[in-house]
Amino acid sequence: MPARLFLFDDPAARNWRPFTLTRPAGELLFGTETLRARAERAWGLPCEGHLGGDALLDFDEPGAPRGVTPEAIGSEGNRVLLCSRFACDTGGGTLDGPTLLAADTGEPVGIWVPDGTALPASVWHGEWPDWPRVELRGTLLGSVWDLMDRNGDRLHADGARCSDDGPPAHVHRIGGGSVSVGEGAVIEPGTVLDTRGGPVVVDANARVQAPCRIAGPAYVGRGSTVLGGFFENVGIGPACKVRGEVEATVFLGFANKAHDGFLGHSVVGRWVNLGAMTTNSDLKNTYGTVRVETDGRSIDTGLVKAGCLLGDHVRTGIGTLIDTGATVGPGASLFGGGMMPKEVPPFSWGGAGGLVDHDIDRFLETAARVMARRGVELNRRTRRLYRRAFADTAPLRSGAGGH
Repeated sequence: MPARLFLFDDPAARNWRPFTLTRPAGELLFGTETLRARAERAWGLPCEGHLGGDALLDFDEPGAPRGVTPEAIGSEGNRVLLCSRFACDTGGGTLDGPTLLAADTGEPVGIWVPDGTALPASVWHGEWPDWPRVELRGTLLGSVWDLMDRNGDRLHADGARCSDDGPPAHVHRIGGGSVSVGEGAVIEPGTVLDTRGGPVVVDANARVQAPCRIAGPAYVGRGSTVLGGFFENVGIGPACKVRGEVEATVFLGFANKAHDGFLGHSVVGRWVNLGAMTTNSDLKNTYGTVRVETDGRSIDTGLVKAGCLLGDHVRTGIGTLIDTGATVGPGASLFGGGMMPKEVPPFSWGGAGGLVDHDIDRFLETAARVMARRGVELNRRTRRLYRRAFADTAPLRSGAGGH
C-alpha cells in the first residue's frame, strides 16, 4: 500500500510571518522548487494536504494541495507527516512501525505512522514521540529569513541536478558553471550569463530580454519574464515579470516588478506589484546586524544584509522606499513616496504619513482583477481565507496609527 504524504506547519513555521498568514509554509519557494514539491520528489508521493491550522483550511491554489485537519487524515494507510520547514533531499522508503524522521543533524522533522495507528497530537505543538528514528538528508530551515539567506546554497545544489545545456550561441557565458535552458525558453542576444558564482537555470517558457546580466546562482521560473537589468543570486518563481537591479532575492511567483529600482536580500510573496522605482535598503549604515519588528517584538536576524519580507498581494506606488529589515503584511497597499514604516500590518492602506485599514471588499475586487489578468480565478475558498486573515489581524492594525 503506498504511503500518504502530508506537510505540517510546526509552531516555528506558523510564525513565518507575513507569508504563513495566507499560505502554508510548504508552498514557499526554496531553490528551484517549493518545499512541498521538494518533499514530493524525495518521497515519490503526491502531497495530499497541508496541516497549517484552522486559519489556512481554505487555502486553495491551482496545482497545490488544500488545507486539511488531523481528523480528516484519519488512521487509514501508512502516513508520512513531514515538517514543512524541512527541505527534503531523500525520502525514507517504506518503514516498519511508528518511526520518528530526523534530519541528518539529528533534529526531528517528521513521523512515519503505520496503517491503523492514531496520529500523535503532540506533534502540532512541537513535541515529538519517543519512537525509533530514521535519518533523512536535507535542510531544516529556522527563521523565515533562511528562505533568502540559504537560497544561494540551495540553488547550487539544484543546479547540479539540471542538465548543462550551455547558453544559446548568441548569449555570452562567463565562467565554466552550468547553464540549463528549459523547453520553449528564450534568451535574447545581448544577455550575459555569469556562472562564476554558480549555475543559471532558465525554466520552460521563460524569457530573458536584453540588455541583461544574470549572475549565478540564479533561477528564472517557468513562464517568467526578465525585462532587463542586473540579477545576482536570485530565485524567481513562476509567471513573474521582473526588471531592474535585484540581488539575493526570492520571488514566490506571479509577482510584478516591471520597472527600475533596487531590491535586495528580500522575499516577495505571490501577486505582489511593485511600482516604478520602488527601492529597498538591505544594509544598515553601521554595518551591524539587522533587527526586524514582528507583532510588536524586536528580533535580531543575525544578518548583516536583510532587506524586506513582502506578503501576498502587497502593492506599492511609484517611488516607494522600504526600510532595512521591513515586514509588509499581505494585502497592504503603500503609496505616496517616502520611507514606509518598518512594520506594516496586513491589509493596511497608506504610507509614510500614516496607515488605515484597507477596505476588504475593495481589496478582494482588486485581487480578483489582478489574478484574472493571468487567467487565475480568485475562488470562494480563497476569498474566505483572506476575509479571515483580515479579521484575525485587526488587532495588529489598531496600533499602527493613521488618519
